[in-house]
Amino acid sequence: MAKAQLLIVEDSKTQADAIKKFLKKQGYDVTWVEDGKSAIQVAKTKPLDLILLDFILPDIKGDEVCRWLKLNQSTKGIPIIILTVKGNVSDKVIGLEAGADDYMLKPYNEIELNARIYACLRTKALQDELREKNHQLEELLSKVEILAITDPLTELYNRRRFQVVLEMEFQKTKRYKTLLSCLMIDIDRFKLINDENGHQIGDFVLQETAQIIRKTFREVDIIARWGGEEFVVLLPHTKKEDALRSATRVLEKISHHKFSRIPDKKITVSIGIASAPDPSIDTGESLINASDIAMYDAKDKGRNQIKTG
Repeated sequence: MAKAQLLIVEDSKTQADAIKKFLKKQGYDVTWVEDGKSAIQVAKTKPLDLILLDFILPDIKGDEVCRWLKLNQSTKGIPIIILTVKGNVSDKVIGLEAGADDYMLKPYNEIELNARIYACLRTKALQDELREKNHQLEELLSKVEILAITDPLTELYNRRRFQVVLEMEFQKTKRYKTLLSCLMIDIDRFKLINDENGHQIGDFVLQETAQIIRKTFREVDIIARWGGEEFVVLLPHTKKEDALRSATRVLEKISHHKFSRIPDKKITVSIGIASAPDPSIDTGESLINASDIAMYDAKDKGRNQIKTG
């Protein structure tokens, strides 16, 4: 508490000098201003731990200054003790309703004032600690949520998350009669890549392939690792012809890409495309199945090509 930053808002220089002298003896770092506008400006620009606010000021009433500070996001956490010669109940209520944390009458006992300052600072420290812990908990929960929906190797969506999004997008397609296309992308002869170069090199191939796919599609497209060496892409509001153009770009980029760990090896993919609306596709699962069948057809026809379902 010894290094707490205090702001005194007091229009009387004599009273301000007296309280500054006392508070500095208690080890506080003290700033003084004589009007409400200056108080607001200092509070917005300087880290403060507590404000001693006179009720009567030359420009803005103390309760209005207090209300503004408590409504402002960056200053609402600063404790405020109102100091005033007005001792009637209605004035106290006005100050407390404006958000003041405490209220003291002038002339005040310095020992009591210090005790009240300490109590406010102690409460603020506990609130700051709780706020920090809540922030850490929110960050942790956010990380857990991301881990739950993300494939750790490629950092794409995992299969579980994709299936959830797929059903939502398919329901939108049915309800609003919009277009929806799906691409199933499989790395050709991936087992051979692992057998000849090791699983670590295989992982690098998966990561670089994922990066190429991610960079090829729009932000609104949903990309996931479907499993093993398979990737799946969902393209909302996209007809089959446009999906084919996107698939062609992916096919060409991967086949011409020099993979960092095996630059002399040519790696290709086979891609299957299915689109809705289609009489044979009535669920998200059937859309996936149709694109999967088309992808296997591409493999049967010689790989490194695209087939549509």
